[in-house]
Amino acid sequence: MQKLPELTAFFPFWNEEKNIEKLTESAISTLKQVANEWEILLIDDGSTDRTLERAKELAKKYRNVRVISHKINRGYGAALRTGFTNAKYKYIVFTDGDGQFDFSQIDRFITAMHGNDMVIGYRKKRRDENIMIRLLLMYLLKIWDFILFRFYVKDIDCGFKMFKKEALDKLMPLRSEGAMITTELLAKAKVKKLKLAQVGVDHYPRKYGKQTGANLQVIMRALFESMILWSDIKNSRF
Repeated sequence: MQKLPELTAFFPFWNEEKNIEKLTESAISTLKQVANEWEILLIDDGSTDRTLERAKELAKKYRNVRVISHKINRGYGAALRTGFTNAKYKYIVFTDGDGQFDFSQIDRFITAMHGNDMVIGYRKKRRDENIMIRLLLMYLLKIWDFILFRFYVKDIDCGFKMFKKEALDKLMPLRSEGAMITTELLAKAKVKKLKLAQVGVDHYPRKYGKQTGANLQVIMRALFESMILWSDIKNSRF
């Protein structure tokens, strides 16, 4: 694997007590191979199980691991924003905390980062629960994003992405607290004319915990946030 000079990896968690240790230790093993200097941020989004407790145990065990916790569950976008704003290194990567990605596939992102500002993954074959509903929502979101923001990517909500910190800084401030965070990132990246690459990644069935992205509350919040984003971009408020 090619080594980066420095890299921040972070993972958002909400009630992932059975996934956090395996993901963190797998990431540590990989990061030692791909970066000279690295850190891991464990972002607990107001979990009600033992996720935060397990995160603190991991931070005591590994010196490069830090824990940042929200007192209440704020949403996926809020967790990503916390990771972005607290990352200290030149390159930033995140995957979802549900254990459905193989973090060692970061080598594909590092290779694709040359000449680009950001690299986003697309799942070669999705392994979600309620797969038909999830696929329908993904296609509807693609259409929605193209109509409102005039961009198209293969997999808008794939939770495996990498950025140059200097490029990410051009997209600040981020406002989305929920699932629309990815649309906000990509819509603003289009306005700022950032260079983007897409790489295929493997996707695995969730072993523990429950998915929450397809519930009505999440969807309605995303629609509301997308209209705010559209207004911000139209009126040049970022």
